[in-house]
Amino acid sequence: PLPDVVFIDGGLGQLNQAIMVMDSIGIESIQLVGVAKGEGRKAGLETLITVKEGKTQKINLPPHDQALMLVNHIRDESHRFAIKHHRKKRAKKRQTSPLESIKGVGKLRRIALLNYFGGLQEIQKASCDEIVKVDGISKALADKIVEKLRR
Repeated sequence: PLPDVVFIDGGLGQLNQAIMVMDSIGIESIQLVGVAKGEGRKAGLETLITVKEGKTQKINLPPHDQALMLVNHIRDESHRFAIKHHRKKRAKKRQTSPLESIKGVGKLRRIALLNYFGGLQEIQKASCDEIVKVDGISKALADKIVEKLRR
């Protein structure tokens, strides 16, 4: 089932983009609400923005209003979730090497290559003849490594 309301973190520009996306996929029954930062980007000064039948309505709730506090909590939680996901994804990317995407290069060969050359940039600069000098690397595999890393 679809939600009744979707909060958009941003003002009228972001809200209009969300409306266009929803319209393009045939969803018009969901109420979209933009949550625009207030003056000085201070919490509690947010403006809620809705568009109904082409008319924009801005709603300013008092800073300590329970509804505004709930909306801010939802926004803050979604930020926390997105940041956590982004950091996890970035950390995973740092732990993987382009070498591991090459068929025939697993963990042991990756370690051998990195130990021999000192780093990925040095491997990228190396010729096939130099790469073959690493234990466990055949001419065919060296060709693959050079081809993949120079793309």
